[in-house]
Amino acid sequence: MTSTRTDESGGIRTGIILLTLGTALIHLQLNFPDPVFILSGLGYLALLAALYLPRLARYRNTVRLVLIGYTALVIFFWVLFGARIPIGYVDKVIEVALISLLILDARRSRPL
Repeated sequence: MTSTRTDESGGIRTGIILLTLGTALIHLQLNFPDPVFILSGLGYLALLAALYLPRLARYRNTVRLVLIGYTALVIFFWVLFGARIPIGYVDKVIEVALISLLILDARRSRPL
């Protein structure tokens, strides 16, 4: 049973990494060199690094919550101001999936 839980955690972690990298790359290349999009992409990369750097492991729960909030805020601003283009919708799907995996990861990281 422990290996199954470890395998699931590894899959969730991989999903979080891939989704975060995906949305970061979309933001970094979207409307380049618009500083808002560049900073948004860099914010995702910084939070991803903070989430999995061994030195910051004791802050993982806090960083996870910050990443959830950051992603929700990006979605909120897109709803208010974002261009309704296909890549925008694709990115929102990625971000909703990212929030879902982060919440699932938070639930799995709690002690039994």
